[in-house]
Amino acid sequence: MSPRPDAQSWAILGGGICGMTLALRLAEGGQDVTLFEASDRLGGLADSWQVGDVRWDRHYHVTLGSDACTRRLLAAVGLEEAMQWRTTRTGYFSGEELVSMSNSWEYLKLPGLNLIDKMRLAWTILRASRRDDWQVLEGLTVEEWLVKSSGRKVFEKLWKPLLRAKLGESYHRCSAAFLWATIQRLYAARDSGMKVETFGYLPGGYGRLAAAFESKLQQLGVKVCLQTPVEEVTASAEGPRVKVASATETFDHVVSTTTPRRTAALMPSLLEEERQRLQGIEFQGLVCASLVLKKPLADYYLTYLMDPDLPFTAVVEMSSFVDPAETGGHHLVYLPLYLSADDPRFQQSEDEIRTTFLDGLTRIYPHFDPADVLAFRLSRVAEVFPLPTPHYSKQVPPRHLSLDGVHMVGASQIINGTLNVNESVRLAEEAAEDFLR
Repeated sequence: MSPRPDAQSWAILGGGICGMTLALRLAEGGQDVTLFEASDRLGGLADSWQVGDVRWDRHYHVTLGSDACTRRLLAAVGLEEAMQWRTTRTGYFSGEELVSMSNSWEYLKLPGLNLIDKMRLAWTILRASRRDDWQVLEGLTVEEWLVKSSGRKVFEKLWKPLLRAKLGESYHRCSAAFLWATIQRLYAARDSGMKVETFGYLPGGYGRLAAAFESKLQQLGVKVCLQTPVEEVTASAEGPRVKVASATETFDHVVSTTTPRRTAALMPSLLEEERQRLQGIEFQGLVCASLVLKKPLADYYLTYLMDPDLPFTAVVEMSSFVDPAETGGHHLVYLPLYLSADDPRFQQSEDEIRTTFLDGLTRIYPHFDPADVLAFRLSRVAEVFPLPTPHYSKQVPPRHLSLDGVHMVGASQIINGTLNVNESVRLAEEAAEDFLR
């Protein structure tokens, strides 16, 4: 498919979910699109990699039934019908005890909280799922809101460990609207009755999605430039110029889908105030281990960890959710640890992290034997999603930058929520509609 005769030329910087979706929707709108990606494959944070004999997602992903943007995108590349939907179970580890927290009855039996505490917790979640005045919550820290709503005991015993699992020690600086948005998304994904979680995955993982995306983009006439890092974006009378190692090309429009800090570094002609604003957005980072095991750990997709001295912040046992045939009969586990970008653990050796992570697994699962580890691989990403501080909506960078024809679309423009595939797709589709107008 060729662009329309009156098409404008667009350069998309970054081949993650956001960049691919933006390229797709612009090309569908008849535009002339070139997609630049520094790595040798598309996908960004949703790419795949090899761990021993298993090839699967580099980071764990799940699709909720309420993720309308993701499901619409899957349909666009011919994969929506391939999705597999499963009922998951959730674990809860506290005080050396691992218990199930998979339905309302098990929730009522959680250790460490009395009936009044649990009623206040349920009331907090129910109210959050039904309220829409997030602007009020955005002015409160998440601790202020939760202590007032659930009580100090519930906050210390349950909410605080959960917040630390996603936000590290920065949780105390975050807005209540962040948790509100998370509850809204999860609550919408649950069925009626006992509120059982039903999640979906794509057989073949997100590597399959990236491959389908690349094929679809090429059918639409998008020029996909892999292993082509952009070095600089500058202004000219003809339009913004994109410099790569081999050449400089002029476009009508350039859209950066990379982080604000990287965007500022690529564009020396930005206004100084604008540059400082982009560089001042604080991001959370992630250290995430992928393990392939001979034996399962437990029958929980996600296990919340209440003990603060564990070396990782959750256990995601993908093979309790994904068909074992997808992982060759082995068991794939993710151990995430969310950190600030300057945390020294980003500099630790893989051997050091492996030792502490395996010790942590032994503590949670006494039957676990380190000899059962067939493969261990570590991903480290310094900037994953912006820290949702109070009144973050007033700090969100604009879609249109000060350079003529230069734009920005990415995770830093997510208000209240956290980064996930559905949010990335939504941002890209809204931006594409704006650009095409």
